[in-house]
Amino acid sequence: GVQLTLSGGGSVQAGGSLRLSCAGSGFFYKIHCFTWFRKAPGKEREGVAWIDSDGTTMYANSVKGRFTISNDNVENILYLQMDNLQPEDTAMYNCAATRSDKRGCDDGFVPWNKYWGQETQVTVTA
Repeated sequence: GVQLTLSGGGSVQAGGSLRLSCAGSGFFYKIHCFTWFRKAPGKEREGVAWIDSDGTTMYANSVKGRFTISNDNVENILYLQMDNLQPEDTAMYNCAATRSDKRGCDDGFVPWNKYWGQETQVTVTA
């Protein structure tokens, strides 16, 4: 079956950097949209960034200019490079692949109809 295996995360001081990786396998068809989500305590799940199979990307305003999403299409690994991390970035992060063979990422930030990886904690201290 489909597996999304996440690695990375941890604790860092404000201004620091972390990189998350998400290795995908077992897909029955080409996935055209991958997304990073996060959920902070007491808040709704938030779409952080998505990338489609053409390399088009989209970021939440809260991370624009600080986070970079990328995809190694050969190795099927999704990355999230997080720079200049701030305490408000503290959350559980996970990766998702849209369950569709349709091109594009129209529903990239919609948290349903997805394959999900496990969560990892990112903690940023002031």
